[in-house]
Amino acid sequence: MTKTIDYFFGIGSPWAYIGFDALVELAARSGAEIRPYLIPLIVENGAIYSRDRPDARRAYWMKDLRRWAALRGKPLDFTNRSALSDPTPAGFLVLATQLDGQDWTALARALQHAFWGTAADIGNADVRKAIAEAAGFDGAALEARAALPDIAELWSSNRDVAKEAGVFGLPTFRYEGELYWGQDSLPFLERHLRGEKLVA
Repeated sequence: MTKTIDYFFGIGSPWAYIGFDALVELAARSGAEIRPYLIPLIVENGAIYSRDRPDARRAYWMKDLRRWAALRGKPLDFTNRSALSDPTPAGFLVLATQLDGQDWTALARALQHAFWGTAADIGNADVRKAIAEAAGFDGAALEARAALPDIAELWSSNRDVAKEAGVFGLPTFRYEGELYWGQDSLPFLERHLRGEKLVA
């Protein structure tokens, strides 16, 4: 039986970006399939946007991001981030690839890298299309597909699933009903995939 990891994430999450390749590699090593759930933060379950955190916590958050990015070999560019548009529409392109059976991981990786590695404004449709084209997709077709009602319906459904599951922050992984929050929890997920669940 194929192992399935439910992956709750967002293109706008730096932690999802930093841990994405590690997750994909873990899934491949474990013979597991990743089932993606693109979602926003679930505030009702306790999520806190970085902009709403106290200064001391934000300062630590920035330093910790840089530590983990260096450890994972991921570039981070915080240049003029407040001027960047909402990256949510970029996630809709990933949903479109998922629904149409295309390689959603390739597009997610490209968009995450552009947003967090180069501070590209992926909220801008022209920027998104160029990134998609460079990654081997038909950018214009994806934009048109992402505007169809079933994409918004999937986004809403994903959010409902996440809320019901108790997800709050991004990324969160679920395997056999167990939640693992944060890319730093991948070692616990790996043990669980090997049958070594630490807590009953």
